[in-house]
Amino acid sequence: MKDNSKILEPLLERVIDYGKTSCDLAKLKTIDKTSDVVSSFLPYSIVLFLIGSFILFLSLGLALWLGELLGKTYLGFLVVAALYAIKGIFFYFFMRKWFKRIFRNYLIKQLQN
Repeated sequence: MKDNSKILEPLLERVIDYGKTSCDLAKLKTIDKTSDVVSSFLPYSIVLFLIGSFILFLSLGLALWLGELLGKTYLGFLVVAALYAIKGIFFYFFMRKWFKRIFRNYLIKQLQN
């Protein structure tokens, strides 16, 4: 009986070490994939911020210019707001699924590499 316990103890220790190593490896792989995905989004977020700033100032300029043409400043802002509402409705009904599919495929590709 003592012989069996002497054989099982090292085997049990190896199984425990293997489990801990497998868990650590899974954590490291998860951290690697997460950092890869986040780091790939950083340059895109900077570009999107710059494009958003450009569109904001362009919209303000357009609204003020249209307000001058229409005689009242607030009318220019209403026209620009209506244009954004039309764009939003178009995007929601016609491009939402397309954009969602592209974004999903991009994430899957990043997680598989």
